[in-house]
Amino acid sequence: MSVVRGRIGDVAAKASKTTAKKTATTTGATGGQKGGRPRLLLLDGHSLAYRAFFALPVENFNTATGQPTNAIYGFTSMLANTLRDEQPTHLAVAFDVSRKTWRMEEYPEYKATRSKTPDEFRSQVELIGELLDAMRVPRFAVDGFEADDVIATLATQAERAGYEVLIVTGDRDSFQLVSENVTVLYPTKGVSELTRFTPQKVEEKYGLSPRQYPDFAALRGDPSDNLPGIPGVGEKTAAKWIIQFGSFDELVKRADEVKGKVGQSFRDHLEAVTLNRRLTEMVRDVELPVGPDGLGRQPYDRASLDVVLEALEFRHANFRERLYAADPGTSEAAEAVGDGVEIDGRVLAAGELTDWLEEHGQGTVGVATVDSWALGSGTVTEIALATEEGPAAWFDPAHLVERDEKAFARWIADRDRPKVLHNAKGAMRVFAEHGWTVDGVAMDTALAAYLIKPGRRSFALDALSVEYLGRELTTSEGDGGQLAFGVDDGAEAEALMLQARTVADLGEVFSARLAADGALELLRDVELPISVLLARMERHGISADREWLERMEQQFAGAVQQAVAEAHRSVGHEFNLGSPKQLQEVLFGELGLPKTKKTKTGYTTDADALAWLAGQTDHELPVIMLRHREQARLRSTVEGLIKTIAPDGRIHTTFNQTVAATGRLSSTDPNLQNIPVRTDEGRAIRRGFVVGEGYESLLTADYSQIELRVMAHLSEDEGLIAAFTSGEDLHTTVGSYVFDVPRASVDAEMRRKIKAMSYGLAYGLSAFGLSQQLGIDAAEARALMDTYFERFGGVRDYLHRVVEEARVTGYTETLLGRRRYLPDLNSDNRQRREMAERMALNAPIQGSAADIVKIAMLRVDEALTKEELRSRTLLQVHDEIVLEVAPGEREQVEELVRREMAGAYPLRAPLDVSVGHGPDWESAAH
Repeated sequence: MSVVRGRIGDVAAKASKTTAKKTATTTGATGGQKGGRPRLLLLDGHSLAYRAFFALPVENFNTATGQPTNAIYGFTSMLANTLRDEQPTHLAVAFDVSRKTWRMEEYPEYKATRSKTPDEFRSQVELIGELLDAMRVPRFAVDGFEADDVIATLATQAERAGYEVLIVTGDRDSFQLVSENVTVLYPTKGVSELTRFTPQKVEEKYGLSPRQYPDFAALRGDPSDNLPGIPGVGEKTAAKWIIQFGSFDELVKRADEVKGKVGQSFRDHLEAVTLNRRLTEMVRDVELPVGPDGLGRQPYDRASLDVVLEALEFRHANFRERLYAADPGTSEAAEAVGDGVEIDGRVLAAGELTDWLEEHGQGTVGVATVDSWALGSGTVTEIALATEEGPAAWFDPAHLVERDEKAFARWIADRDRPKVLHNAKGAMRVFAEHGWTVDGVAMDTALAAYLIKPGRRSFALDALSVEYLGRELTTSEGDGGQLAFGVDDGAEAEALMLQARTVADLGEVFSARLAADGALELLRDVELPISVLLARMERHGISADREWLERMEQQFAGAVQQAVAEAHRSVGHEFNLGSPKQLQEVLFGELGLPKTKKTKTGYTTDADALAWLAGQTDHELPVIMLRHREQARLRSTVEGLIKTIAPDGRIHTTFNQTVAATGRLSSTDPNLQNIPVRTDEGRAIRRGFVVGEGYESLLTADYSQIELRVMAHLSEDEGLIAAFTSGEDLHTTVGSYVFDVPRASVDAEMRRKIKAMSYGLAYGLSAFGLSQQLGIDAAEARALMDTYFERFGGVRDYLHRVVEEARVTGYTETLLGRRRYLPDLNSDNRQRREMAERMALNAPIQGSAADIVKIAMLRVDEALTKEELRSRTLLQVHDEIVLEVAPGEREQVEELVRREMAGAYPLRAPLDVSVGHGPDWESAAH
């Protein structure tokens, strides 16, 4: 038996180990040290954020609400890297307030030629401020002065007080501040590379001392600030004059000594360059509320920072690690506790697992695994167990002796032995391949993190460890390879034990957080049980008719080729239909069709744009392009289905519980939601999903108009509830109310409008969105909504109330307490605020519907087991449940499904269940 004392490396602790080496090789700097010389880092916020804005493509950095984040991401990433490399003891960021400064008073044309600040950038400056506040970084913005004046003042004060000063800015005028104690870090590639400007570097580049730089800049002029230069005088001549005469003042005194045309040009523009010199000089005595001594670094406000990062959707683990590594609070904690959380880890030899479980397996244990998963089959190759108290174990399940295997099988299946896993469903699925049943899962850290912050994109364990524990999920340097584990790589065994310990620690943190949020029951009663059912459904899979699907793939491939030929014929030559650039040239250049929305790469040719063009012109190409894309998408969908047919002839999709923020399930490998529901092509594809051997038929069941029934329940609108309970067609009944006509007089067009509006309200659709959907003008759509609300005032009041309540609380809730946090409800940015309002309208309705479907699935599964039926649940797609029915059980299963689904939740507008059956998914439609 080998023993290891491993560590989960603290983020800041690890950063401090590597900083010295990185600093020496990257910047040549040394960090400010306790008891030594303080180091002040000053940043020009506007200058750096603006550079970041143009360095990173804005189209690649947007939140779900449409808020651009490229400048924020670039600025924050640069800040994190600089804090890591420079290790300042003091820190501040300065911003411009506006262009109305003392320089503009002296020279009204100052910066007048600058283009208007892009809206996409302006909205990000405020958010950078929020992020800095959460990091407790002082920021300055002084009326009448620019950021560089504030920086010059602080740098001057700090230098006098014995500080070393570093200035990060994209403004070359800052070179005048450079001295033996002041260094400028100037961005030379976006904001990712910083060049150090020392006195030697300034002289090397310009042949001048830093003190002479503003003299040189005055002669050169600055087009970006609208400061005119001297005609015929470039940088070389300007530098030569300053070197020759020593200073600007001396050059002015001896202006007559400057010979030739350039000398006359200088004298002719003497007044302008003299003004330039006054404007170029930075102010060094701005009155500030605090001096350098008040800029000492403070620990982050972690809770606020988490909220800001989550709202910005900055979830990449490496980004967060770099940012958290620079937290002075974490660094202090690391010094207090050493290198991190210690574990007593063992690599178990044959026969030792039973004893370890008897000694440590009574309390909560974190479980981590490494597995090899292929279509329909998988093998666990490594397992690690860890307790919160420290003991941990690693073993290879392939080498378990019979005694240990039986002991582990009993323990993992024991409901009274609490386990914590990360993505328990995946572990259940692969453990089942070994004949092990998993029970007693007290916490799934991935599901818990999802319930706490459902909008995040990643639930990776390493990111959660950094965010909630302040620990980087890596072993301490140099330990793993030194250990006599008896395995090929001791570091790998140590790493897995550390993962198991992290899972156990996160379980404790998340239990407390969910209890505080009132979501612990949702996890235990819905999400954890449904993960067990989904794991079983994934293992079952659904039988596929390969021959039929291959025939469909050929059909769609032929349709794609036909569309390509028609497109070429329509314009008279060949072109690449998949190239946006070529398509733009054809549509807007050759054919001269109306321009669509302008983007950085031209005019958009997405599906909405093509549909708009189809309505604006008689040319057939937009229609052909839409058909081409649809057929290509269908072909891709079918190709994906064929590739995922496992050796057992079945498709084993993976169901995702943590993707949709509303709580709806999704699927991948393959994505079954890609199959159209209401088109002939989609129905044809569904014919490829068939009943498997040993079963009689497929049965499908779903709820009729569940979102609208939930909306009626939540709003308590008596008229809408009555429309559901009348037994008549809902949209016809509502149409008769809204249009004030008898039911018999509600025609197809009226019914279409009512249906679109009813569902649109449940999904937060605006009057403009409704007008686009129905092809009517916005005024008519608004009038239709107003008439609807006059008749169904309860719906109007509810929709208003849910948004206003969320504005106060910061979140919405479903019937079962599932929260959706929406910080943008109070944003000053109209686009973000309106997007959040639509989410607030939609989340309680769609989320409640998703919760009800999950409860229905659990009730059906429990009833199948209780009644000892062999029929089983296979799929859940959209709001539909698909079961495989055993011979002789159809009538009993149908009755059971109707009963259990209808009783899933007591809505005021009772749940209505539709059921169908047949030999394939399409035939079983209802």
